[in-house]
Amino acid sequence: MSAVSSRPSASRRPGARTGLPWWALTLAVVSFVALLVVMTAPPQAHAASASQSLAPVLAFLARLVGIGG
Repeated sequence: MSAVSSRPSASRRPGARTGLPWWALTLAVVSFVALLVVMTAPPQAHAASASQSLAPVLAFLARLVGIGG
């Protein structure tokens, strides 16, 4: 005994999307390039302390949402 579905399948609908959105490929490429840059960074580079690197990011986010002046 088979069940009857009332909704058409995705392959039969007109205008159904079968490919990836444009940003999916872009995100993958940007991530790959960022990891490649991190891996090929010069060996003499040193890590910044958390307080030095986090403060500008938090300040930017505060300005972005309108909290900071």
